[in-house]
Amino acid sequence: MWRLVCIFCLSLQAFASISENKGTENALHLPIFKKHAQIKQKRNGEMKAVGLGDFFDATYSVLMTIGGVMTPLVLDTGSSDLWVVSDSCQAGPCSSTEVPLYPQETFESTGLTVALRYGDSLTGTHAFGLVGKDSVNIAGMVLQDQLFASINDTDTIVLETGTAGIFGLGFPINSAIWFQTFSTEHPVSSPQKRYMPRFLSLNFQSSFPTLGIFRGDYPGTAQGTSSEESATTDNTTRRRSLSSALPSIERRQSSSSSWTPVILNSFAQTGPPLTRALAQLGLKPTFSVTLQRDTVKIGGNAGMLTLGGLPEGVDEDSLTWVNVRAYTPAEGGLPPPPDAPDEVYPIAWEVLIDAVYLNDEKLPESTLIDSGLSVSALIDTGNSLIRGPPDVVNKIYTLLGRNGHYPCDQPQNLAFEIGGKLFLVDPKDFGNQVFPDSLELCTANIVPTDVPVKGNGYQYSWNLGDPFLKSVLTSFHYGNISHPSQDPPRIGFLSTVPPDSDKRYLDAVEAASDSRNFPAIFQPAPADLPPISTNSDGVPQAIPTQTTSSLGGPNHSRLENGGIPGPIRRPFSNVEKIVGTAVITGAGIWLG
Repeated sequence: MWRLVCIFCLSLQAFASISENKGTENALHLPIFKKHAQIKQKRNGEMKAVGLGDFFDATYSVLMTIGGVMTPLVLDTGSSDLWVVSDSCQAGPCSSTEVPLYPQETFESTGLTVALRYGDSLTGTHAFGLVGKDSVNIAGMVLQDQLFASINDTDTIVLETGTAGIFGLGFPINSAIWFQTFSTEHPVSSPQKRYMPRFLSLNFQSSFPTLGIFRGDYPGTAQGTSSEESATTDNTTRRRSLSSALPSIERRQSSSSSWTPVILNSFAQTGPPLTRALAQLGLKPTFSVTLQRDTVKIGGNAGMLTLGGLPEGVDEDSLTWVNVRAYTPAEGGLPPPPDAPDEVYPIAWEVLIDAVYLNDEKLPESTLIDSGLSVSALIDTGNSLIRGPPDVVNKIYTLLGRNGHYPCDQPQNLAFEIGGKLFLVDPKDFGNQVFPDSLELCTANIVPTDVPVKGNGYQYSWNLGDPFLKSVLTSFHYGNISHPSQDPPRIGFLSTVPPDSDKRYLDAVEAASDSRNFPAIFQPAPADLPPISTNSDGVPQAIPTQTTSSLGGPNHSRLENGGIPGPIRRPFSNVEKIVGTAVITGAGIWLG
């Protein structure tokens, strides 16, 4: 999902009110194993674990308590906002869902509304609602007065996938809720607004933050005022007009801004929940993700979200680390502060890509992208597919033959070169069957997306979603959020694809030959932690459990009573009947 989020660097103060037990030297672990209810914490020092959900490998979710109601939310590294559908939503699926919705009785409205937009020009969706505060519980960490959106209008299919909203894990600067709140509390005068960049030429760029309004001097701050002084300016001064705003667009784009320290300090109180929680606990500003596989061949990595580091037993040096792409002010990024005029800040979990290969053949670079623009990808747990430049995707379709269809008994090897190392997409995650009751033809989990325009919004041309992420352990390091040059934000990758992946894929095809359908499971989060093992690199591995078959849809009727029904099995080809063909064909699920 593409939106925004962030995490606090250790140097920033956090003012969030959090109730938590002492002794937090170690990482916090939230196993993402399907949808687990009634959070049962496992303690090892300060290690905590809570189950997650998997809706047929299309969305992955985590249980969160908001205002006293526990409900599953989509885990999304492509966005930065927390939102949940409220009980004020009465139309469409809201009227019949069994997913617990947020009760508005404890909602403290700020009087603001927010429009959250996701996807691209082909698959854009929205979520509209009110901005307010309530208590939020993440893995036993209770945040008071956490800002989030109470949604009463959305065309996303979160409810159909057994979830009630989205938990964004992106950088705070990319949060629409933060932006709406901050720009209201710190209004910008109309002269400055006239120079606000507009990155709305493409639908998917509408979520790109308009940070250009925060160039020049913070209201009432004299030239040369220190960052600390500008950050503590009283509310009266904050609301003065920008009489000292720089008159030249060119000068504003190249100069530092005394707005930036105020912005960075604001995250402690009005930033996304994970940002506030990690800062308050003093944990390493890192989280790691492995996603389980519940289609084609059940198993693979254990679904796990680790807060504060890597899963226990995984060596940091075993990962390939790549710095997150930074955006200059000319590219729409946050201006540097006066005390660090050379700083450049990230916006999303985006990294450069060296090359793309299909079956050992290096694919040509896109001719649709400006030659001066580096090729990069958003690393996005909220995207059920892999999305890329239209001409490169069409080349993949051509190599596969038959409009991107290929014989299911022929394993395909798609690999992305990142940081000088190849990362293979497991053949079991590359595609899925085209027709029910037939394993003759499969189709690739790859679709085209919008092409970036240099200096105009997001600059990535690829979106590496769940098919890629099921094949790696991924670690996201926020670094030093106020001074990225001191500790750059970066992403680490560790491949978990076995060397005999082709053979294992063919074994999966053979195992499904009698039913003529690949298996597919929607597994609600269990009340206790799922069983796991580890591979030779220490990466948590799933241990599939025996389950009963069911033709029913997602059912959360037992959630409030301390449990959720067991896994639901159905043929992979029948998944489309639940929420439409978007689950397994066409546009896929892209909730953020």
